[in-house]
Amino acid sequence: MPNARKESVIEADGVLVVRVNVVPEKGKANEAVIKLLAKHFKVAKSKVKIVRGLTSRNKVVEIEG
Repeated sequence: MPNARKESVIEADGVLVVRVNVVPEKGKANEAVIKLLAKHFKVAKSKVKIVRGLTSRNKVVEIEG
């Protein structure tokens, strides 16, 4: 969810809901999602990859490690 007031990662019904406070322009929101998930799972940003849904609100993300 881009443009949120507060950044957070919440699990709801087996799905992670990631809220970032940047606008979805030129991949900025995707980069923020990667950064926030890396911090949440305590892995490097290079270990987090968006597999599907780069331009969609629903994304499939792969996290190594």
